[in-house]
Amino acid sequence: MKSTSSSPTPRSSRIAPNRRSFLRSSSALIALPFLESLGFRRFASAANAPTPPKRFAFLGMGFGVTKESWYPDQKDVGEGYTLPAGLAPLAKHKDDFTIIQNLANQYNNEAHWGSTFWLTGANRYAEPGQSFHNTVSADQVAAASLGEDTRFSSVQLTYKGGDNSGHGPGLSLAWNRQGKPMSALTTPVAAFHRLFSDDTTPLEQRQADLLKQRSILDTVLEDAKTTRKGLTQTDKEKLDEYLQSIREIEERLAKEKDWLEVPKPVPNPAPVEPDKSLHGVEEVKVMYDLMAAALQVDTTRVFTYRQPLDTLIRSLGATITAHNMSHYEPGTRMDVSQMRDLEQSKLFAHFLNRLKEIKEADGSSLFDHTTITLGSNIHSIHYLTNCPTIVTGGGAGIKHGRHLVMQPKTPLCNLWLSLLNGSGIAAESHGDSTGMIEELFPA
Repeated sequence: MKSTSSSPTPRSSRIAPNRRSFLRSSSALIALPFLESLGFRRFASAANAPTPPKRFAFLGMGFGVTKESWYPDQKDVGEGYTLPAGLAPLAKHKDDFTIIQNLANQYNNEAHWGSTFWLTGANRYAEPGQSFHNTVSADQVAAASLGEDTRFSSVQLTYKGGDNSGHGPGLSLAWNRQGKPMSALTTPVAAFHRLFSDDTTPLEQRQADLLKQRSILDTVLEDAKTTRKGLTQTDKEKLDEYLQSIREIEERLAKEKDWLEVPKPVPNPAPVEPDKSLHGVEEVKVMYDLMAAALQVDTTRVFTYRQPLDTLIRSLGATITAHNMSHYEPGTRMDVSQMRDLEQSKLFAHFLNRLKEIKEADGSSLFDHTTITLGSNIHSIHYLTNCPTIVTGGGAGIKHGRHLVMQPKTPLCNLWLSLLNGSGIAAESHGDSTGMIEELFPA
């Protein structure tokens, strides 16, 4: 089943800068927090401040976890559970996150596809005669609703060298409405410039470039109408899918045109361009900082981040590959796996600290309005049941501080469906979902 959601009707002009306020100088643009929906009142009270928007961050860590030390005991449920050793660095935040066990994607039975179906829950063989099929990812369902008034409807981050299963460079966790992969930024430097650096190309040249791209698309669409004649039904369906992708490009170009003359806002304090040599632990930390900064100034409200692992464990002094580490047994491989778990927990705690430190106009924190999921489509080794899953943040209205154990093989997509609806995005289903996880929202 494909996701359905109630998203705003596309508008010819989606520009939102008039709904934000900025401090300008001859060389900088600093975005102020949300103070009023329209117009800026310098001494707006917290009571009169607009409600901050919802945000999402989907963080995929890949290759699973060390099952012996990452998961709590399944008999130790609810509040007051014992935090396992692999999550010890998150102790400060224990009351603000939820661990969920026994979630899985029923169709995913090939571990080397890793995170490909983590956010979609799709059946790879759903199309007869085709060896690969995917559907829209949960982040893109959220982006269709939350990205209407931001410069970027969503931002995808990954790392150089391919995805967590070795299937090619630059792959993200995000899949569009046609089940096609979305491009991602592969380095902190690329993310910094995309999010915060203004294009120095003259405005007239950028306008001309956009007009040229639109002209090319118009020609393609006109040619497609002629090509459609005489095609078989199967080919017509393929052509329609292609045309839908073209329409999505048109929408992105229209949105880009709206924002051409608007400088990119920079948070205060402003981030600095990362060192090009960053890798491993420092790379992930900087990516987290850039995400927090972008959410702060409302550049986007939806992030996905496929995190590196080979460079992460090498930066910790390990010499084995992530794949070999994942096939651990007691000894060196298991030691590296547990070391990796601890470091990822430390980095995640750092991200949560940043989100809690950043304040909204109404006195709440960025954390209070953001839903963050840290997880993997792999349990450990090649096991695909009981996907490691942590959910945190106040965006979806979840009661946190608990350890939940669901029935075995509960669809992971039940979680995505719950988070979408909890954030005010009306979705009837997503992927292989069978319903909401009501335990997340106790009366």
